[in-house]
Amino acid sequence: MKVLLIGGGGREHAIANALRRSPKEPRICCLSDLLNPGINRVVKESGGEYFLGNINDPATVLGAANKAGVDFVFVGPEEPNFHGVPDRLEEAGIRAIGANRKVAELEMSKASMRDLQWKYKMPGRLWYKKFKTFEEAAPYIEEFAESVALKPARQAGGKGVKVIEDFQVYLQDDKRKVKKEHAESIVKDYMKDYDDIDYKLLIEERVWGPEYTVQCFTDGRTVTPMPAVQDNKHAFDGDLGLETGGMGSISCGMNLKWVIDSDEAIISDYEYKKSAEIVKMMIDAIQKETGARYHGIAAGQMMLTSVWGPTVIEMYSRLGDPEAGNVLSVLKSDLVEICEAIIDERLNAIKIDFDERAIVVKAVCPEGYPDKRDIARGHPVRVNGPEEGILWASADETSNGIVTGGSRVVECVGEGATLPEASARAEEMVSRVELTDGWRLFHRSDIGSSKSISRRIQLANMARDIYQYRERKGLLGKRMIWVPGKGLTEVG
Repeated sequence: MKVLLIGGGGREHAIANALRRSPKEPRICCLSDLLNPGINRVVKESGGEYFLGNINDPATVLGAANKAGVDFVFVGPEEPNFHGVPDRLEEAGIRAIGANRKVAELEMSKASMRDLQWKYKMPGRLWYKKFKTFEEAAPYIEEFAESVALKPARQAGGKGVKVIEDFQVYLQDDKRKVKKEHAESIVKDYMKDYDDIDYKLLIEERVWGPEYTVQCFTDGRTVTPMPAVQDNKHAFDGDLGLETGGMGSISCGMNLKWVIDSDEAIISDYEYKKSAEIVKMMIDAIQKETGARYHGIAAGQMMLTSVWGPTVIEMYSRLGDPEAGNVLSVLKSDLVEICEAIIDERLNAIKIDFDERAIVVKAVCPEGYPDKRDIARGHPVRVNGPEEGILWASADETSNGIVTGGSRVVECVGEGATLPEASARAEEMVSRVELTDGWRLFHRSDIGSSKSISRRIQLANMARDIYQYRERKGLLGKRMIWVPGKGLTEVG
């Protein structure tokens, strides 16, 4: 058996490792833009081939699949889905794990995702407004006095999202200026290279609570959730600094426990199940709207809010990065068998099991990431000691050694009986990564720490007390928002 993996980051290294563990012993091939040293090792050990090329070009992917003669293709990142790579493969009779262009709209267009939620009156929906130009949005922002989240209306690699609180009356003029400046930068900077969707800017009501991600395998009929994972997007300790693609993530059991066999968790069993139900609702709705079948991964980036409880922030059409390092590290079942069941639409016929271990992933990044990747690129990198537990991410294996690709270099995967224990093991791995030219590396040391977990559990308890009270009073999802042109309006 042969499998072609698309993508060359830490997520894809985790996928390659999971495929390699299969009793079916597949020969693993890979297509990516850089030669990932970790994936390359897996490819060589399995007797596969490594191709370099544009992963977003359907013709290039099809050419590699045909040349390798693979049984199926596993698409790692989101952009190939947006560019119709799974569609082109299936048209040619090559089976694919990856959301086709129609169903990938759930992730690609945040505006379409919100439209779908409100059309089908799904729980966990936020009030929003979408705009095609900054000029169209400017008067609205001028009048809108609420705290808001400003977002690119398209998936843009996790960049461009900004939450602005507007509680202090004496600062409202300054906050309004910040809103307008950031909204303009979203349209003119973050969205300037994307011409595949009409809407450019999304304004959403601001909510608070701990975030988490529930990733699911789906064959379009059955939806099987994986353990919940909490990503940490801010660059520096204490959730400070720029938002990134993800500086690390934590998981323990199915619902983010602190300690294995403990009842103390960030989200409850009920909240985990409700989150998975919402993901299934989204899958069912997009299939109904498009008539297309969903074969692959679907994920809800959720927040436990005081308004709804489990609330959708964004949808993903693939495994998250670094979240893939969490869930695939504890996957006990055969990933190849799971892929075959998805393709054949018999996912309900197999049992998928996960180990109950605490997993903490910490990304190691070169200075310049995330906003100045040109200066973060091309630095020689070395891991001192064994590489077990280390996922190579944005790294390029050249004739002169391994160099940085400009993004997260490696992701260190620590395991333990508790999250702090797993965090300490990941921290030890981080200490063995260096850039030999002296360029600075940085990472988040607080991910999975007792202090960080305590803060998230406290935040979850606050949100839970409020949403459960609202639920008892029949007010779940109902709130009053100042809507420009309408005044104070009840939504929900």
